[in-house]
Amino acid sequence: MLRSRLAEPLVMLATVVQWLVLSIFTGAVIGVGCSLFLRVLLATEGHTYAVSWWAQFGLLLAGGLVNGLLLHYGYRLSRSGFRDSPIVAVNEQHGKMPFRTLWIKPLAALVTLGTGGSAGKEGPCSHIGASLAAGIGRSLHLNQELRKRLLACGVSAGFASVFGTPIAGAIYGVEMLAIGRIRHDFLFPGIVAGVTALQVSKYMGVPYPVYHIAFASDFTELLFLKTVLIGILCGAAAWVFVELLETIRRWFAELRDRFALWPPLVPVLGALVLSLLILVVPTDYLGLSLPVMERALGGQPMPYLGFLWKALLVAVTLGSGFYGGIVTPQFVIGAVLGGAFAQLLGLEPAVGAAVGLVAVVASASNAPMAAILMGVELFGADSTLYVAGACVAAYLIIGHRSVYPAQQVAFSKSSWIFARAGLPVGQEKVRLSYGLLRWWSRRQRRQGRRRRPGDDGLS
Repeated sequence: MLRSRLAEPLVMLATVVQWLVLSIFTGAVIGVGCSLFLRVLLATEGHTYAVSWWAQFGLLLAGGLVNGLLLHYGYRLSRSGFRDSPIVAVNEQHGKMPFRTLWIKPLAALVTLGTGGSAGKEGPCSHIGASLAAGIGRSLHLNQELRKRLLACGVSAGFASVFGTPIAGAIYGVEMLAIGRIRHDFLFPGIVAGVTALQVSKYMGVPYPVYHIAFASDFTELLFLKTVLIGILCGAAAWVFVELLETIRRWFAELRDRFALWPPLVPVLGALVLSLLILVVPTDYLGLSLPVMERALGGQPMPYLGFLWKALLVAVTLGSGFYGGIVTPQFVIGAVLGGAFAQLLGLEPAVGAAVGLVAVVASASNAPMAAILMGVELFGADSTLYVAGACVAAYLIIGHRSVYPAQQVAFSKSSWIFARAGLPVGQEKVRLSYGLLRWWSRRQRRQGRRRRPGDDGLS
């Protein structure tokens, strides 16, 4: 009896030690890989904001062509047949990803951001983390379940290396897999790998911003409701962003198929559209747009339609075939929206920007817990009550949509909505629940009985 009682804690202790070793090693390797990418990105991105329109036009065309060629011909090197999506790798490929094509997306992202394409920087790092973690799992001959956990913690490490948020990164690497489900057995590896990757990146000179935003200590119910309203607005903005992204991606695919276009030319067409858009949209919304986000977090006035400009440029960039991250744009969209509408609700613009930044991530990525923790890690513990309600409200408002079409639906967000579990959001079409439809049918029948025969509503 004593042996059986001791067996479980000893096994769990061995599990902790196992994941400490695996996650520290994996996090350190990923930290080096992501840091090298980020150092190159810092040296190449953000230099096109002040160039002439013709120069920007030429850069975008060149960037589109290089992206098209890289993504079209580069993946011919892969012989495994596996997709290089971390979500698909965990949910469908038992933690396996192609390794020979690891370099393609980071290089394509450097080209995209260096030539002015509107995208993010975390996608390449999450890709680097997932690919390296999958390679380590294969080299160590780990079983399928361990490979899935290691790959998820690779995503978390890449996320932490970019934003300096290891705890949020650990949660994000799990929440992004499925709507409504968190696998707690993935958390410890993700946290350890995230902390390790962050420390390695700091050692290698990757800078991380420090935000000083004054959150009022006398938090009230009215103030809470105001932040929830910000969250509702952010959920609506995320809905617009996802719909734009899906619609423009479909348009470019239809254009390619209808005219039998050579695939590398499709991003070139996207570059042409971007060049025309920046005749009316400020060029600040090209690239990462971090200066715009920082101005919003600094409390400067933001345009009411600024979030739409960023969403449109990102949708055209990624929808036409450029490669880049999808989370950094969510930061910018949320910060601009929150900063613009905060004063209408009697909030400080900087506070509204901070709340909006994490609320759009909670919504568009379906990761409310990660977004709340991100707010705490970026803005301090005083932000917790401000961001919590906003993040959950935004998460609900967007419904069953996502910037990740491969993200699965584990549980419906509402008892009034039916969604089949286990299907990617890009394939599942949600519908009203049977109970709600039955209630509506009964209500219609009652209204029909109340009308007098022959009553056409005219006196």
